Amino acid sequence: MRDVAQRAGVSLKTVSRVINNEPGVASETVARVTTAAAALHYVPDVTAATLARGGKESRSIALLIASVDDPFSAAVFRGVEEVAFIRQVAVFAASTEGQPEIENRLVRAFTSRNVDGIIITPTVQDHREIADLLSPHMPSVYVDRDPVGIAADVVTSDNRQAARQAVEHLQRHGHQRIGLMLDNPSISTAQERELGYRDALRIAGIKVDETLIARGVANEGLGEVAAWQLISLPEPPTAIFAARNMASIGAVRVLRRTGLSERIALVGMDDIELSDMIDPPLSIMRQNPVHMGRTAADRLFARLDGDSSPPQRLLVPTELVIRGSGEIRPTSVDSIS
Repeated sequence: MRDVAQRAGVSLKTVSRVINNEPGVASETVARVTTAAAALHYVPDVTAATLARGGKESRSIALLIASVDDPFSAAVFRGVEEVAFIRQVAVFAASTEGQPEIENRLVRAFTSRNVDGIIITPTVQDHREIADLLSPHMPSVYVDRDPVGIAADVVTSDNRQAARQAVEHLQRHGHQRIGLMLDNPSISTAQERELGYRDALRIAGIKVDETLIARGVANEGLGEVAAWQLISLPEPPTAIFAARNMASIGAVRVLRRTGLSERIALVGMDDIELSDMIDPPLSIMRQNPVHMGRTAADRLFARLDGDSSPPQRLLVPTELVIRGSGEIRPTSVDSIS
């Protein structure tokens, strides 16, 4: 606060009044103080406002996940909590909704509360700014996706191998014309899954048909749009790999609506609700988000315990679950357009 006061040319008391949103401060003064605070990356210590910690740990960590509504994110949260509970550490969780501005705001909020460390499912922004917001003594671990622009501990599925295995499974059942539904291509998991898809086709000697790749499938609605586009092609795919759970939901809805669920094979990434009750039941590449959460928490606590080794990228294996939809043999499918 003294640094902010000096830079803004005001008293320490004035800085305190601006930070605490007290009335009676001229708008020009407020602007000078907030500008100085932003330039210095100043984050108010809300804990110190009521209690001097004396340098002790807060016994709390933060978890930033994409959305609490997403079963995958909820499972990551559970894994983190299991490890934290054993250590008697509280976990504060919040959703970024995949928005960089929300991610920044939440990081500022949690650092101001002096959590001991932070676990983040990163958005697509450059994470050097996030790294600048964290104190040198506050470790961070990234889970599910790689951060952009920084070297850090990362825990993620072996996405490239999972996609390759899914496509090879469809190939073993006779499919060559295989559609792919992906998330935002700027996200590392989508990039890895597309590489795995291309690996499988290359090994099989099949040329990639770019019209069979639908990108930007960020939610169920866009999953339906992508599935419609694929089955509306002049030469539709005989099989689809839906490389995220929301894409799977969209594909299942469209295939059932068009009566093609028994004719076009489908393998999804991650389980969706009642996936074993769908007709035919959904074959999937199953990730292990609980294990990912545990691994991320273990990595964070290792850093808090003094581990200063170089950043690690830890891959969690996936599992092919065969239920029926991915085992449909290819048949001639006419375009519905």
